[in-house]
Amino acid sequence: MAQAKRNGQQLRSLPKSPTGISGMDEITGGGLPKGRPTLVAGGAGCGKTLFAMEFLVNGAIDYNEPGVFLAFEENAEELAQNVASLGFDLKGLIKQKKLIIDYVRVERAEIQETGEYDLEGLFIRLGHAIDTIGAKRVVLDTVEVLFSALPNQAILRTELQRLFRWLKDRGVSAVITAERGDGTVTRFGLEEYVADCVILLDHRVTEQMSTRRLRIVKYRGTLHGTNEYPFLITKDGISVLPITSIGLDHKAPAGRVPTGVKELDDMLGGKGYYRGSSILLSGTAGTGKSSLSAAFVDAACRRGERCLYFSFEESTGQIMRNMRSIGIDLSPHVKKRLLQFHVARPTLYGLEMHLVTMHELIKQNKPDIVVLDPITDFFVVGSHAEVKSILTRVIDFLKANQITALFTSYTEEDTPNESVVGISSLIDTWISLRNLENHGERQRGLFILKSRGMAHSNQIRSFELTNDGIKIGARDLAGPRTALNPV
Repeated sequence: MAQAKRNGQQLRSLPKSPTGISGMDEITGGGLPKGRPTLVAGGAGCGKTLFAMEFLVNGAIDYNEPGVFLAFEENAEELAQNVASLGFDLKGLIKQKKLIIDYVRVERAEIQETGEYDLEGLFIRLGHAIDTIGAKRVVLDTVEVLFSALPNQAILRTELQRLFRWLKDRGVSAVITAERGDGTVTRFGLEEYVADCVILLDHRVTEQMSTRRLRIVKYRGTLHGTNEYPFLITKDGISVLPITSIGLDHKAPAGRVPTGVKELDDMLGGKGYYRGSSILLSGTAGTGKSSLSAAFVDAACRRGERCLYFSFEESTGQIMRNMRSIGIDLSPHVKKRLLQFHVARPTLYGLEMHLVTMHELIKQNKPDIVVLDPITDFFVVGSHAEVKSILTRVIDFLKANQITALFTSYTEEDTPNESVVGISSLIDTWISLRNLENHGERQRGLFILKSRGMAHSNQIRSFELTNDGIKIGARDLAGPRTALNPV
């Protein structure tokens, strides 16, 4: 059990039950309160039942804590079918005596409200299930059905308090689901006051893009994240995406990784980028951003390093065809599985799904280098603040794993636009590409805006895309010149 120290005394922190839900234990500081009830509220389709079920399943499988699911709306067969696509084998857990699903049919018409209405029958039934398998976790789904016949607020409040007190006395970590009310966390507006932890789930549609959000309304006895966190329901269950960054305690390797273009290496002190750093290539259309990215990837694969290339505008075949025109053949690396492409339009799904997809592919492929080309396309599906938040988490995730990241960014104006400036502070090396006019001809120009921790060239160099690769001029551009689309 974690301990804190105050005035020379050891203070015991609140015991917690890990949920096993990706990202959830991070924002709660270890999980839900152990031996106490947690209220999970939200509207229809926001994931309440799945959250509760995943809490039980993970407890039974990963933490050896059997669980009881008391359902008032769906029977055991329906619940098993609903979560089977997520890989949850409820029937197997039931056979192993790690899980009990008990369906309780409650009909309002059959219930008469009296001054002596109570929950003794429910307590006996639930207590028996807990004792049968030695359950440590309990779910009640949903509380509105149980109390639907109690319009009397005094009786309702009394019975809610009894229910939550009974669960505490049994020492089980409980999740109670509830429908969201009109202007209140729950429909009755009472449950949130008697629960030790209250989690609010929300499912909204903004500009035709559907997103789910999670917020911890309260958590007695412990610090917790207070932001509104995006979460997804994927084939592996719920994944919560903390708004806060992973942190700034990642290592800073001193090793270097070549750019794939010798002259560019020379401009970066003769050795290229720092390994594990973040690189930004910005410029207008046709300045060579994707070509420099391909050269970087090609050189890495030739060294036997693994690369993952996220493309948001071009297909895999189109990228490989285009790169062959400048002497870069990526197909051998794809065949050797050193290079993996993931291509998808930004509008295919929301920013959160893009983030989860990137995380999953990075974990699966364990690349040394990751390319995102281009990041500016994300502004089609998100605001400036949302895109910056997503990119911050991507960059910190990659740095934490010491993966070198290269981003491309499209610009149009005479100065860096918001899409670049918004993340420029997160970037270690920023290379600006330009279209220049020199003696009536169009030329490409390149210069290094910044490269942290190393001496680098301050010259504007010309460069060409030739049949034999990328050629960068030996000296800065001479003679009168005009920036056609400077960055």
